[in-house]
Amino acid sequence: MAKYVLTRLRQSVITLFLVSIVVFAGIRALPGDPALALAGEERSPKALAAIRTEYGLDDNIVIQYARFIGHALQGDLGTSSRTGLPVADAIGQALPVTLELAALSLLLAIVLGIGAGIVAAVRRGRPAEWIANGLALLGLSIPTFWLGIVLVLAFAIALPVSAASGFVPFGTDPIDNLRRMVLPAIVLGSGLAAVVMRQTRAAMLDSLSADYVRTARAKGLSRRAVIGGHALRNSLVTVVTVLGLQLGHLISGAVVTEQIFVLPGFGKLTIDAVFTRDYATLQGVVLCTSAAYIFINLLVDVAYSVIDPRIRLGGAR
Repeated sequence: MAKYVLTRLRQSVITLFLVSIVVFAGIRALPGDPALALAGEERSPKALAAIRTEYGLDDNIVIQYARFIGHALQGDLGTSSRTGLPVADAIGQALPVTLELAALSLLLAIVLGIGAGIVAAVRRGRPAEWIANGLALLGLSIPTFWLGIVLVLAFAIALPVSAASGFVPFGTDPIDNLRRMVLPAIVLGSGLAAVVMRQTRAAMLDSLSADYVRTARAKGLSRRAVIGGHALRNSLVTVVTVLGLQLGHLISGAVVTEQIFVLPGFGKLTIDAVFTRDYATLQGVVLCTSAAYIFINLLVDVAYSVIDPRIRLGGAR
């Protein structure tokens, strides 16, 4: 187990290093001069030259990258040209909001998606499967922005049981926090729940028709033991893959949802950085999002090894 985890950890570190190069080069390839954005209205040649010297923009690209990665390893992602505050502080304030939204959306997707997928597979050809498939198709078809607006109109204006916008930290007021986060979580988690349901149903149908499930039934095991202990566990590899990929998508794809509900998360931070040409913030956000993807993939690989030991043994070799 330890050898398998170390192998995957080494691969993740190498991947993160390559991603940092791509992010750094991609930000530098954007149109516009960072010195112009930093100079504001003071755009005299002397001011621009002073800014380039101060921020090292006139250095070789390799030297700039070495300086960037050295500071990043120390937790310094630069200074925002929009606010003048450290980028790490801005990310530290926005990240918990997006992580909470992603966690609530993922919880909703797991409970509804896996539950509905199991029911649809076990009761194949019955009304329960038709209802589950219909709801999954509905979740995949409804645009996020439209669903968000409808939920605001229904549950924040017509029937004011939830807040339409804003954010309150969980530590300050847990009840108000959940009131403000439940609608965004439904918007963001409904599509994921539909994907998880479809994948769970397909994987469960394959498992229920496998020889080992028929053998378990022939041995006299209970229906619950056959479905939960054999069919579901062997279906979880596919489900965990989907959840891992979609969790990274939730973190980076919450832009629309956070804009609708005015949540001060990663989405709003990214939009503000793009519109104001805040290259340092944009660079930090993209790097953190990429690191989140890599970390989630590492967790998925570890989960594989727990669910199916054969994957662990094969990966260690």
